[in-house]
Amino acid sequence: MKNIIEINDLLIQRNGRDALKIASLEIQRGETLAIVGPNGAGKSTLLLALARLIKPARGQMIFNGSPISQMNDLEYRRRISFVFQDPLLMDMTVEKNIALGLKFRGTDKDETRTRVDRWSKAMGVESLLGRRAGQLSGGEAQRVSLARAFVLDPELLLMDEPFSAVDPPTRAQLLNDLSTLLSQEDRTTIFVTHNLKEAAQVGSRVAVIINGELKQVGTPMQIKENPVDVSVKDFLREF
Repeated sequence: MKNIIEINDLLIQRNGRDALKIASLEIQRGETLAIVGPNGAGKSTLLLALARLIKPARGQMIFNGSPISQMNDLEYRRRISFVFQDPLLMDMTVEKNIALGLKFRGTDKDETRTRVDRWSKAMGVESLLGRRAGQLSGGEAQRVSLARAFVLDPELLLMDEPFSAVDPPTRAQLLNDLSTLLSQEDRTTIFVTHNLKEAAQVGSRVAVIINGELKQVGTPMQIKENPVDVSVKDFLREF
């Protein structure tokens, strides 16, 4: 199956108003789709809906050929990982934070150790495994958060502006490391950012959401050269 996600006629409402409309969106297996748009446009709302944290008012979201609304909640969430803006680490060591999801799933100790070793090295935090979360810098904490997501081997990785709270040099390094890793991993990822340059660096395709509506999907070059309407053109002027 080529598409892992298919969305049709989607309407999501929040606080009594329309927060997001998507007529149609397909996300291919193994691709990184970057979602861009101004603050408050509805980007995070899409991730929350895909994580089943918000229920759509209308429409259908398909995951691997099955309607998400008809899937078992726990079973579905075990197939995805969500990386938030805030790392949300527990007050325990880095090693235990990375392994936390595996512990909840009952993964045996040898497999857990193998996975934690792999992803702590991939994220450059292997020297921090014995350190407590409260002793980490912002960049280190987000690296641990990424390792905690990847260690679960998700079919779908959702990332909501994960580097917005770190300083520019750290952000640039994290983006470089993540884009390299995603190009090697072939893991379906949806990466939310308000920065088109970051989207072009990380994403193979870009989706533009403005005023609660999906406006355009394409390669960064396609969108830059042929904005679909004035709202997209105005948004692109910032970059």
